[in-house]
Amino acid sequence: MSETEIKVPNIGDFKDVEVIEVLVTEGQSIKKNDALITIESDKSSVEIPSNLEGKIKNLKIKVGDKVSEGDLILIIDDSEVKREEIIEKPEIEIESKKIEIIKPEIQEKTFSKNNISDISSASPKARKFARELSVDINQVVGSQKDGRVVEDDIKKFVSSNSKNKVVVKDSKPDKIKNEFEHSDFGEIEIKDIPRVKKLSSKYLTNSWTTIPHVTNHDEADITEMESFRNSLTDMYTGEKIKITPLAFIIKALVASLKKFPSFNSSIDEIDTGKMTLKKYYHIGIAVDTPNGLMVPKIRNANNKKISLITKELKEVSELCRNLKIDKKELFGGSMTITSLGGIGGSFFTPIINYPEVAILGVGRSEKKQIFINGKFQTRTMLPISLSYDHRIIDGAEAARFNNDLKENLGKNFAYKLAV
Repeated sequence: MSETEIKVPNIGDFKDVEVIEVLVTEGQSIKKNDALITIESDKSSVEIPSNLEGKIKNLKIKVGDKVSEGDLILIIDDSEVKREEIIEKPEIEIESKKIEIIKPEIQEKTFSKNNISDISSASPKARKFARELSVDINQVVGSQKDGRVVEDDIKKFVSSNSKNKVVVKDSKPDKIKNEFEHSDFGEIEIKDIPRVKKLSSKYLTNSWTTIPHVTNHDEADITEMESFRNSLTDMYTGEKIKITPLAFIIKALVASLKKFPSFNSSIDEIDTGKMTLKKYYHIGIAVDTPNGLMVPKIRNANNKKISLITKELKEVSELCRNLKIDKKELFGGSMTITSLGGIGGSFFTPIINYPEVAILGVGRSEKKQIFINGKFQTRTMLPISLSYDHRIIDGAEAARFNNDLKENLGKNFAYKLAV
């Protein structure tokens, strides 16, 4: 076996230039003058060709590496190839705005407005700008000498194609293929994803990838609220009335939405610079079902007593679990509450239910020692996590909203919420 190293040839005075493309892989057979890598300086980019034939045994370079003359690119096995005597090393001269390859000969890129499939050059800054916009730079007509593309050319290209379909590179990441199958490690079972989860996945993905989420975490003192809730009895029978804490949270949230109307909005038309402010108060409740998460709405919660809200919460939850909820009831909400209190946990980051602009996450309440008026007192504290769309709501407004919500759940306000 005959192994030969291929190194970076003379590239003039340029040193530590970045490798932006690796054009070959290990195990690949190459011929003389085949392009191996593409390097890029601050003024131009060029492909480095092979001066030998053979099969690549070891690739010693990757995208992002900095190289200079003499750096090792790869090792080839040329035992099956009749080697020709190399008289002189290829030299690559890089001039400002022009690439000229002396030896070995490779076809120089040319530019024509009638043929824009190839461009002669583009600055690294312009290439990066094009990648960020997912624009195929080979489709852009350069305005500089020899068809060189600059940022303004890319902006004009995007602008001129805004009303038509723009030719862009596929920005979807490559699917990662595992080298081994799961069954290689033990017994497995393949099951269909529940239909509800399949339907909700696209909404969750859209929300997470398009909305800039920020989450504020805080704790609300619900000591008096819990004391009041546990004291409720039927005036005729004397029996204890069971009211879920979620009913109080819904009423408290409605009160805060009235004070902070931007939280009761939707962003369906945010691309046009508009938002929809709602005059109604339909609170979404995340319901955990065997088939997946569903979010029915408690309509006009501002006009309902906590006893009626408790009754409706039970009814819509049963409809969701039995898959009998009307599809319309899953839409048209003001803001959503997702509660883990019945399961456990404290703070988390709930995903906004698009096109709403905020969601309230509620954890399990617990008793804590809180320092009040110079001494520690045992208080019942409720963890709350408010996620919001930072395009519509800023941090200060979110903090004020949380403070107002805490007051609504706090001392004395529970009596007002019960009405």
